[in-house]
Amino acid sequence: MFRKMKDLFGGRSGGGAVSGPVEYLVVGLGNPGRQYENTRHNAGFLALDHLAGEYNAEIKKLKYKALCGDAKIAGKRVLLLKPTTYMNLSGESVRDAMAFYKIPMERVIVLSDDVSLEVGKMRIRRSGSDGGQKGLRSIITLTGKDTFPRIRIGVGKKPHADMDMADWVLSQFSGDDQKALAPMWENAAQAVELIIEGKIDEAMNRFN
Repeated sequence: MFRKMKDLFGGRSGGGAVSGPVEYLVVGLGNPGRQYENTRHNAGFLALDHLAGEYNAEIKKLKYKALCGDAKIAGKRVLLLKPTTYMNLSGESVRDAMAFYKIPMERVIVLSDDVSLEVGKMRIRRSGSDGGQKGLRSIITLTGKDTFPRIRIGVGKKPHADMDMADWVLSQFSGDDQKALAPMWENAAQAVELIIEGKIDEAMNRFN
């Protein structure tokens, strides 16, 4: 249904100037810089880029230690945020944007990579621990709360037990990986919309 609507109307509404107060933050986690493009650790950035494309939004303004852009999703004004602080300090950007717009933690939706899930799978949670993901850890540490919904995107387990985890998450997706990820990007966009609509249980039932 999501794709059919986009095909009929040329994309979801939301690009350009969006009026009204910001009601939600949608944060994609990753590392800035061309050397990190298309790497596993940048799955959150990639998912946010896809979401922005669905809503004709541009993520290009530099604010709150992040690249950001406005979108209208499910009738709400949403700030799309890509922290430029590098993964381990992602919480600085989220904290600053939350404080400026007075956004409660429950209205911050975070997209991140997950090495415990197969490529192309995703897991939605309404709250919880960082699970070893350092961007999530930074957000929890600097805001003092873990009560934010998150969409964790599977990037696959490292192929060898003795492989350094940093080397694995900073490696690029293969061609087969990208094929497996293609439908997942759209699923993640649908999940964000459902969460903003207050239907997180439906999103978890459909995509987990």
